[in-house]
Amino acid sequence: MWFSTKAMPSYEAILSATASLTASVILLRTIANDFIPESIKDRLFLHLHKISSSLSSQLTVVIEESDGLTANQLFHAANVYLGEKLSSSTPRIKVNKPQKEKDLQVTTDKNQEMVDVFKGVKLKWVLLSNSRNHVLKKNNKNGVLKEEIRYFELSFHKKNREMVLGSYLPYLLQKAKEIKEKNKTLKLHTVDYNGTDYWGSINLDHPASFDTMAMDPAVKTALIEDLDRFSRKREFYRRVGKAWKRGYLLYGPPGTGKSSLVAAMANYLKFDVYDLDLKEIQCNSDLRRLLIGTGNGSIIVIEDIDTSLDSAEDDKVTLSGLLNFIDGLWSSCGDERIIVLTTNHKDRLDPVLLRPGRMDMHLHMSYCTFSGFKTLASNYLRIQDHQLFGEIKGWLDKVQATPAEIAGELMKCEDPDVALRGLIKWFHNRADTEMQDGSLNI
Repeated sequence: MWFSTKAMPSYEAILSATASLTASVILLRTIANDFIPESIKDRLFLHLHKISSSLSSQLTVVIEESDGLTANQLFHAANVYLGEKLSSSTPRIKVNKPQKEKDLQVTTDKNQEMVDVFKGVKLKWVLLSNSRNHVLKKNNKNGVLKEEIRYFELSFHKKNREMVLGSYLPYLLQKAKEIKEKNKTLKLHTVDYNGTDYWGSINLDHPASFDTMAMDPAVKTALIEDLDRFSRKREFYRRVGKAWKRGYLLYGPPGTGKSSLVAAMANYLKFDVYDLDLKEIQCNSDLRRLLIGTGNGSIIVIEDIDTSLDSAEDDKVTLSGLLNFIDGLWSSCGDERIIVLTTNHKDRLDPVLLRPGRMDMHLHMSYCTFSGFKTLASNYLRIQDHQLFGEIKGWLDKVQATPAEIAGELMKCEDPDVALRGLIKWFHNRADTEMQDGSLNI
């Protein structure tokens, strides 16, 4: 048996050669970015990236944009998350301005490597793409449709595999959700038979918040706590076998802030609002289609429900159809939905519409109380106290006034003294009127 007398390369020599080749790959990549045309650059970068990956102890996770016709949630989450991680040294970025969004959307561009650090572990991201040709046959002629396939490659040391899959990627999904909620432009959707899924939308710019709502403090606190419980109970609803939804009935005289409270709820939860006008709907099947067209994390509002059902022509939308919409099988087609009904006359509603499971919480929107007045005074006059507050409290105990009426008087002047004296004069006039018709509460 013969043995070669030529010595095998040492470990140091192999390591040196590997480092040299890796450095060459990095150099070639830099040259490619500066001098090579874009059409050739993508293919060259892909080959260089594969060579670099094969020479290391790195594990690469491939995250494709879609799986067939189904969008990959992780891909889109990574796109959002990495967009927030872009630094001023990133050589190329991608900027998009959706038509109905307020802000620019900045994301990473193809072939731009980014490094993230999680629990002391370095993780390298890069967005890549390749093309796939589809042969189309039409009128006995063949054509070719070119489709771009985008995907992320996430590379890290193999020893961190379990940490990445078990901790890092779930963390990324959660952070992306938080980023989207923070940057979300709320929408107000209305019935539009020419729109997608029968809905049309505009931006919801209503400024209402729970801080500005002139309502009973105990009712406000109870509502906020209920919304918080609802938002964090996804697994609870699944465990007990119920659709993840909640119903609220807002009832009280006109001008007590029912519509503003819906806007405050939407701003608090970062939920879109779907304004469902039953008079615009042609039949029960369209009602189901509208329900399917609503997004997760949304508020569906039917205002003046007592008159909406009564005025629906030729029974186009029936009570049974509405009940199936609220808590039938179709109501489970989606998650985290809130249904709000408003009415000025709760006593006119069919009791079957109000039972738990349909309207879970009934909120009375009352005439303005002294606590509500102080909220309005803070909103409109920027004062927390005044020597006339005591007199106004006395009037509120005797005269029924809605928050809208009080706000209308306070808006007439920015000077607190003038505005409050004007409000007291308004109370005098209202009292004289109520004295004449016998409705004054003495």
